[in-house]
Amino acid sequence: MLTLNSDITKINRVGATTANRLKRLDLSTVYDLLLYFPFRYDDFRQITPIEKLPPNRSANIVGQIELIQNKRSPRKRMYITEALVSDKTETIKIIWFNQPFIARNLRVGDKVSLAGKVEDDFGGLVMMSPIYEKILQGQAIHTQGLVPNYHLTANITQKQITFIIKQVVGLSNQIVDWLPFEVKKRQKLLNINSAIRKIHFPASFNDIDQARHRLSFNELFLLQLQSQLIKRELQSSQADIVTFQEKATKKFVASLPFILTNDQKKAAWEILKDLAIDKPMARLLEGDVGSGKTIVAVMAMLNVALNKKQSVLMVPTEILAQQHFNSISKLLAKTKIKIGLLTRSAKCINSQDKITKNKLLELIKTGEVKIIIGTHALIQEKVEFKNLTLAIIDEQHRFGVEQRKMLVKKSSSPLSLTRRGAKGEVMPHLLSMTATPIPRSLALALYGDLDISIIRQMPKGRKTIITQVVSEDKRKQAYDFIKQQIKNDRQVFVICPLIDFSDKLGVKSVKEEFKKLNEQVFPDLAIGFLHGRMKGKEKEVVMRDFLDKKIKILVATSVVEVGVDVPNATIMMIEGADRFGLAQLHQFRGRVGRAEHQSYCFLFTDSLVERSLRRLQALVDCFDGFALAKMDLKLRGPGEVYGTMQKGFPQFKIATLFDYELMKQARDEATKIINQNPSLTNWPVLKHKLEKLNKAIHLE
Repeated sequence: MLTLNSDITKINRVGATTANRLKRLDLSTVYDLLLYFPFRYDDFRQITPIEKLPPNRSANIVGQIELIQNKRSPRKRMYITEALVSDKTETIKIIWFNQPFIARNLRVGDKVSLAGKVEDDFGGLVMMSPIYEKILQGQAIHTQGLVPNYHLTANITQKQITFIIKQVVGLSNQIVDWLPFEVKKRQKLLNINSAIRKIHFPASFNDIDQARHRLSFNELFLLQLQSQLIKRELQSSQADIVTFQEKATKKFVASLPFILTNDQKKAAWEILKDLAIDKPMARLLEGDVGSGKTIVAVMAMLNVALNKKQSVLMVPTEILAQQHFNSISKLLAKTKIKIGLLTRSAKCINSQDKITKNKLLELIKTGEVKIIIGTHALIQEKVEFKNLTLAIIDEQHRFGVEQRKMLVKKSSSPLSLTRRGAKGEVMPHLLSMTATPIPRSLALALYGDLDISIIRQMPKGRKTIITQVVSEDKRKQAYDFIKQQIKNDRQVFVICPLIDFSDKLGVKSVKEEFKKLNEQVFPDLAIGFLHGRMKGKEKEVVMRDFLDKKIKILVATSVVEVGVDVPNATIMMIEGADRFGLAQLHQFRGRVGRAEHQSYCFLFTDSLVERSLRRLQALVDCFDGFALAKMDLKLRGPGEVYGTMQKGFPQFKIATLFDYELMKQARDEATKIINQNPSLTNWPVLKHKLEKLNKAIHLE
């Protein structure tokens, strides 16, 4: 008997192979499947007569198979399945690629429902690679009504995942609704069970709206509850005071090879003022890629070190940690402050002095190393600090009280050890940094516990990245231009939305694009690829080879979004650009233009949808990440619930960052709950849910 915790292999027609493919999407249990929401819906509520089919539109038809056969295409070495389907009005040709089994599944005389895109093929209409199902009894679930679309991995079809979820959607009744009854009543929200059924199999767009409203409220409410509780705890906590070292700071700023922007000066001053009081700082530093956030963080760490205390800078990847270590060591070379690098494979002190891991850990424990740069190994490994006072987190927005306590427990100084007293616990100051643009009002609404500093100005002398939308007929010209850039010793990023090929989505993938560029377009060039399913070490090797110019073109998924500095890369080429959100495209673009060379961003799309083209044109015309983030929702279409369109900050499954009204309602309800019972003992299920969530927050 299936339960929420049942492994997906227990579901009918889910074998080991399908289960492994689903596990690539982090789907291991029935519960995971129920919480894997569609990102959009095809509207096949109307069955269109064949004679009235519009070209270049998706439609649903119902008819009878008059002819079906497989052919072998010698040129592309693939099977082509062709069929003729007729209704009472007309006949249309259907084509499927590399699915010869369809000719065995469907026979002449079968009544079928087909849903897909209708194309004009030399004057006649053709339906290419539609989803199909035989009509036996009852309504078709894959081709009629509002049909859900899920983000998929290779060799899993929409039809398969819909069939699998349909089998288990009734088990949503077993999900315990943790949202307090009074909140649901005040906000007129669906029960969680009903919301999950409707998000997967809606009867109307109103069903989708209601389900999405409830599920979005869940995410925003939990976030607000976390923020309010963190704020309460921090207000009752204590932090070590860092006295502003004015003379040394001015000397450091004067020694820089560039002039700080006004925004950098303002942000640095806000942080230094926070450090000078005995309450833990909780500040978010925002700024576009390349706006100079790191130097602001260095000024804070310099002051902490001059106060004879320690700082850590945590970043997502080893290569980024290495780059920060190299640049910060140079910036602080004249200060004699000891800087350590602690990652899985590199343990250094300043410049090139390599030492053993144990020796570095000893120097951190005694307080000799004042600035420690590393990955999340800093909170996971056996690191002990003497007097950790400042933690800086790069591209990690929810680093809460529990994570701070983990850092504090690693301190061996009696002054810094967690202790209870009249003034509460001692905590390190916390600075989070992000390149994801988010308007101040929105950040404050999202994170009531954080103060915000924003760097909008870019350093002087930085060249504007020339951005162009490239249609398919201009592709060869773009390739010729890329060849010329590489001849001039430059490098190229190519970004694709998917890892594996998927003819269902018609979207470029890393693997097929790498193969095409490597074998057909640039056979004489060194090309590499990078994606999120590669092991950490494999990724590091590829990025290192790209940095060392051994690789000229790097084909990657969005893993480069939070990336490293490659000053020699001058072209960012984005395939299927209409599949990404504006803020994310802007971050990709920020990966080039890091040096004095003129840089370019090419947005490739085969979309003819006016809304998509307007979004891309906004990127061509605008270079302000904050303005682009605001445009994203206005230009985003209905039915697009979440996915690559909405990657960013934070990673919601279904809520959008721009639903101010719902966010405000969630914050009001969270405040009411906490004011009524701060320990949440009145709502044990909610308390348990929040505790599980807090444990899950960690540095990715």
